[in-house]
Amino acid sequence: MPSPDAILTQMGITLPTPPKPVAKYKPTVLVGNLLYVSGHGPAKIGDPALQAGKVGSKLTVEQGMESAKLVGINILATVRNALGSLDRVKRLVKTLGMVNATPDFLEHPKVINGFSEFMAQVFGEDAGVGSRSAVGMGSLPGDIPVEVECIFEIV
Repeated sequence: MPSPDAILTQMGITLPTPPKPVAKYKPTVLVGNLLYVSGHGPAKIGDPALQAGKVGSKLTVEQGMESAKLVGINILATVRNALGSLDRVKRLVKTLGMVNATPDFLEHPKVINGFSEFMAQVFGEDAGVGSRSAVGMGSLPGDIPVEVECIFEIV
């Protein structure tokens, strides 16, 4: 399988500068061979409409999925910054996906699939898919539609 960076290049994706913390926390914490990644919002690339609003009112499921992919782009930028190379990622272990949704919205897992499918494309069907939770939130910081935190096993 090609390297994650080669796959991103094939996909036409250039990772942005990693986002800076907006409060008192570390973007990543390395414990042994596990890299814990703090919650991230969507990368500020592409359609600005995908960077704010509730899924189920302002945003459709498909737009929420695209927003979740943009979160994945931001997370990979942070991971590469922390590790020096995405080649050090052995596998995605755990994902917590949070969807800023209306109270009657029920398709949170489908929205977070935007993140999960992107990770599977970058790291492969086995290494890019880990355990996962997808939950709805009444609000998220800055009215972002999706926030994801995750854990990677590294080499």
